[in-house]
Amino acid sequence: MAQGSARVSALTIAGSDSGGGAGIQADLKTFAAHGVHGLSAIAALTAQHTRGVTAVHVPPVEFLRAQVDACFDDFDIRVVKLGMLATTDVIREVDALLEAHCAVPVVLDPVMVATSGAKLLADDALDALRMRLLPRATIATPNLPEAELLLGARITDVESMHVAAGALLAHGARAVLLKGGHLAQGDAVVDVFADAHGMQEIVHPRLALEAHGTGCTLASAIAARLALGDALREACIAASDYVHRALASGYRPGRGDIVVLDHFGAAR
Repeated sequence: MAQGSARVSALTIAGSDSGGGAGIQADLKTFAAHGVHGLSAIAALTAQHTRGVTAVHVPPVEFLRAQVDACFDDFDIRVVKLGMLATTDVIREVDALLEAHCAVPVVLDPVMVATSGAKLLADDALDALRMRLLPRATIATPNLPEAELLLGARITDVESMHVAAGALLAHGARAVLLKGGHLAQGDAVVDVFADAHGMQEIVHPRLALEAHGTGCTLASAIAARLALGDALREACIAASDYVHRALASGYRPGRGDIVVLDHFGAAR
C-alpha cells in the first residue's frame, strides 16, 4: 500500500484486556494483521492476566457514546464488531448507537464468561443481548456455553449444534458461526456456519492447548475480512483458518498456562 493511501476501518466496541491477549487488544491486533485500520470504543475495562480476571470497571455510557460518535464522525467504517458488553445499560446504548450510525455489517461475539471462568455479563443483561443485539447481527459467533445460555437448551454434539444454529437464526441473527471447541469429542474441532442458504461444517485438527482470546480473534478476523470485501461464508472460513494458525503458533507470555495467540505470525 502506498504511503498516505486510504485504508478501510473496522470498529470494535468491546472490553479492554490489560493482559493483552483478548478483548480490544486482540481485536486491534487482528485488524492490523489483516491490513485494516482498527478503531475502538471501550465498553468495559478488565484487570486481568493469564491466570484470571481480578476486577471489572464499566465506564459511563455517555463516554461510550462519545467514543463511537467520534469514530463515525471521521473514519470510513466498513464493519462493527461487538464484544464484551457487560450490562443492560451498555447493551441498550450500543443498540441505540447502531440504530443511529450503522448501515454496515455487525459481527456479534456474545461474550459472557472469560476463559478463566470469570463472569463478564450481568445476569439481567442476557435478555437485552438476546432481544436487542442478536437481531442486529449480520453474524453471531457464540461458543457452546454462550449459545446454551441464549437458547436455554443443552448442546451436546455436532447434530445438536446444527439445531442450535438454526434456533439462533430464528432469534433474528442473519448468520451464525457456532464454535464447537467446547465439545470434548474426537481429534477435530467442528464449527457450524449457518445462514438462510444452509449450513456448513468448518473442521480443524484439535490442538491440545488452553488458549485465551480465540473468540475475540475469530470475530475480529471475520470483521476484517468483511471490511476487505469478502462474502460472509468465505470470511468465516478464512477467519477460522487464521485462528487455527494463530493458536498453533501461540505463546505463553505470563506465568499462567494460558496460550496467547500469535496474531501477526498467523498472517504471514
